[in-house]
Amino acid sequence: MSHTKNSNINWPNLISIIRILMAPVLFYFAVTQQPVWFIGTLMFAVFTDVLDGFLARILNQITELGAHLDSWGDFVIYSTLAICAWILWPEIVLHERNYFITIIACFTLPVIVGLVKFRTVISYHTWSVKLAVAITLTGYVLLFTGIFVPALRIAMVFCLYAAVEEIAITLLIRREHTDIRTVWHALKLRREGL
Repeated sequence: MSHTKNSNINWPNLISIIRILMAPVLFYFAVTQQPVWFIGTLMFAVFTDVLDGFLARILNQITELGAHLDSWGDFVIYSTLAICAWILWPEIVLHERNYFITIIACFTLPVIVGLVKFRTVISYHTWSVKLAVAITLTGYVLLFTGIFVPALRIAMVFCLYAAVEEIAITLLIRREHTDIRTVWHALKLRREGL
């Protein structure tokens, strides 16, 4: 995907910054034991994740900074979610710890591999990660509200696939790129010497 030379101060980037700023709000609701407000704020943060990408495309304001802000926002919110889940629902987290640990590893390991190879946070925005995030967030809500406990276990499978794909992309490409949707796109970049 091409990146425009538009100013880095634009609506999509501001929305990504708002998502990053939601982390302290989530912590506040966790520490003060307000799970309903926590889940509501989390849903708002997820909405901003969808909105920033949508606006970037329709306003033609896709920038390199925006891609990185989006990835940083995701990493901050999902890391915050993991910590806050422990604060709000320690018994559930302890009972489901193997699934939580696996999901956290799936979101963390690709970032570490990217940092080691490229010295920056990767911003691939793969379809598999988008699907894994949607299923995982749905799984968290279903688990913590008691509606469907096995949802997190299903999410873990999607997270494993997404992590393997992102690590494969990092190992395949020669230099850091943003917006690589699948491992097949990475293979194409490799064949082109990029």
